[in-house]
This record gives sequence, structure tokens and C-alpha cells, in this order.
Amino acid sequence: MAYRVVAYLIAAAVVVQAAAIAFALFGLAKWVSDGATANESRLEHATFTGHSGFDIHAVNGQMIIPVLAILLLIFAFFAHVRRGVLWGGLILLLVVVQVLLGYVSFLVPGLGALHAINALAIFVLAVVAARADAVPRQSSTPAMPSGADRTSA
Repeated sequence: MAYRVVAYLIAAAVVVQAAAIAFALFGLAKWVSDGATANESRLEHATFTGHSGFDIHAVNGQMIIPVLAILLLIFAFFAHVRRGVLWGGLILLLVVVQVLLGYVSFLVPGLGALHAINALAIFVLAVVAARADAVPRQSSTPAMPSGADRTSA
């Protein structure tokens, strides 16, 4: 149960990431189209609508999602979910790549596209991981034949 909840929390956090950065960038675009100029020092003190989206994106992506990914992998070892450790390990790996892409994309902006694509991969794997926990486990006790009398034994 905890495995599934954490996996869904990762998927939800990726949605928050997308919403936060969209909020920030559309706010920045409006601010600039209204006549402001944007440079690094000016953005640090800017008060345009959406500025908080950058902070939300940074905290969520650098702290919350990585912690959730680590928790998912830890829970995977105890949850006995089919391929749970595989999904948890892949998600953690993609989260590490995601954080690195976030930093490197400031130096090589073209990698920002990979940052977005990798985020979608994290979302999909998190949903797959959560759904893997929802699959009913096979019972270790043999099923009774349909015509058997269940009261006698």
C-alpha cells in the first residue's frame, strides 16, 4: 500500500513540476511583453506573476521528488510487488538523470528538451509502478473446485 501511494505521489509531483514551470514561464513572458527586461540579477528580485513557479519547480524537483524516489525503492524491497524493485530503481535512476539534466540544461539549453521528455518517462514509470501494486497477488493456498462443498472438510 505504501509503495503504491508513494508511486502515485511521484506521478502527482511530476504534474506539479509541469504546472509550476508553465506558470513561471508564462508569467515571465507576460512580464517581458509588458516592457520589462529579464536578466539573472533582475529575475532574483522580480515580482511578476508566476515567479513563485520557479521556486516550486526547484524545491519539488531537487528535494521532494528525489526523496520520494528513494522511499519508493526502499518500500519496493518490503512490498513484494512484482517487479517493484525494478520500477523503483528505474525511477530513482531517471530522477537522478532529471536533476542532472536540470542543471546541465542551463549550460546547454538544447538538453532542456530531454529534461521534459525524461519527466514524462518518470511520470509513466511511476504510474506503472503504482499499478503493479494493484495487481492481485496469487494466493498460496490452492483454490477449491467450484462444485466442492466448502463446509465439509
